[in-house]
Amino acid sequence: MKKLVLAAALTAAATTAFAGAPADPIIEAPVVVEEATSSSAGILLPLLLLALVAAAVAD
Repeated sequence: MKKLVLAAALTAAATTAFAGAPADPIIEAPVVVEEATSSSAGILLPLLLLALVAAAVAD
């Protein structure tokens, strides 16, 4: 009889621990890694265009 009462008490205590909804899991955002472009690539096209304009004006 004591074991039955003890089991009932433990069951009641365990159910109150889970009262309410469990907390939502925290999901971290994925890390996005972008490759850096070299700074010379951004200046190359304007310099080439300037050289073509200078060659056209020199004619």
